[in-house]
Amino acid sequence: MKIIACLGNPGKKYFNNRHNAGILVGAAIAQHYSITVGRKEHDALTGSGIIEGNECIFMIPQTYMNNSGIAVQKVLSYYKELPDNLIVLHDDIELMFGNVALKFGGGHKGHNGIRSIQQHIGTLDFYRIRIGVGRPSDSVPVADYVLSDFTKEEKNFCEDIIHKTNSILIECLHKKS
Repeated sequence: MKIIACLGNPGKKYFNNRHNAGILVGAAIAQHYSITVGRKEHDALTGSGIIEGNECIFMIPQTYMNNSGIAVQKVLSYYKELPDNLIVLHDDIELMFGNVALKFGGGHKGHNGIRSIQQHIGTLDFYRIRIGVGRPSDSVPVADYVLSDFTKEEKNFCEDIIHKTNSILIECLHKKS
């Protein structure tokens, strides 16, 4: 079984923030596969279903971005899954807006959600689908940038980003763990 963790912050205040790219894209992909992510358990909203013959649990941590690892660790433990069956969808300022990339392992590069997951599950070895949100200009602090909403122009590319992410997710689901 694959655990797909969609990172972001809960609540309406943060809903359209760049930091919520993991939730926004992950929820759209889950919906595409008729997976309802609404069960409240393990400090997360969860939903289960089948994608391309693979049993998947989508989870949206409700612990806020900086404590994402708490919920991820609880879900992995409950389902008795190893970290190499974890796929994390998250925003990434190191990628240009609209780019999407798969990564296995490695450091957190200052991303507090990834840092929290690494600390709580005790390894760097899990899959990450990095959703590019671009870098802020020099005059805008990173925290302010990622906690700001996507622009109207950026929202126009949403379907393309969802499609790219879904293609990478399918590729990742077919990797042997």
